[in-house]
Amino acid sequence: MRIDMAFRHPARTVLGCALTTFCIAAGTAAVMGQEAAPMPLALDTARITIEGTSNIHAYTASTTTARLTRVQLAAGGAGPDFWASVTRPGALETFEIAIPAATLTSPRKGLDKNMHKALNVEQYADITFRLLRLEPGAGAPGALRAVGVLQIAGVEREIALDLAIERGDATLSVRGEVQLLMTDFGIKPPKAMLGMLKTDPNVTVTFETVLAVPLT
Repeated sequence: MRIDMAFRHPARTVLGCALTTFCIAAGTAAVMGQEAAPMPLALDTARITIEGTSNIHAYTASTTTARLTRVQLAAGGAGPDFWASVTRPGALETFEIAIPAATLTSPRKGLDKNMHKALNVEQYADITFRLLRLEPGAGAPGALRAVGVLQIAGVEREIALDLAIERGDATLSVRGEVQLLMTDFGIKPPKAMLGMLKTDPNVTVTFETVLAVPLT
């Protein structure tokens, strides 16, 4: 019976062989020590909040779910004072963070469905920020300015973030805020109540993250 089914579904058989080959190859690579190198930074905690207004009331949505997808330090990027070295302009060669858009929730009933629809979470699961460069910031000593590419609902825009940082022994707290226009990302401001509730396209995004050095 099994042999007959295999002949009736050759595509499944080929796919099964391909998957088996992939698994064996992956297992072999792990055994040979060729697995991906661990990232030099870890995300300890995060909180991202979106605040906006409508013609009826203000609203907010937030999430504590985020993940680092790519981090790479430039050659010689980490010195004896790790955090001072990492936050030096040019030390972070690659830094990308992803936020699952569907995890953004609001305390206001009914807002989430409209918000997730506007963000097209089914097609574009993640909101991502990819760092292009760090620059010295204005204001307090040690302030930084991050220039990077923000992707929302599949649309990319370059933005600049003023960062406030606080270094600890094992962690680095990073806080910032940016003003965004929904329509810049092809997002139609959500409506509700048969169009009587209309949201302003301007929103404020604040973030608080704590980075840590991974345990070895």
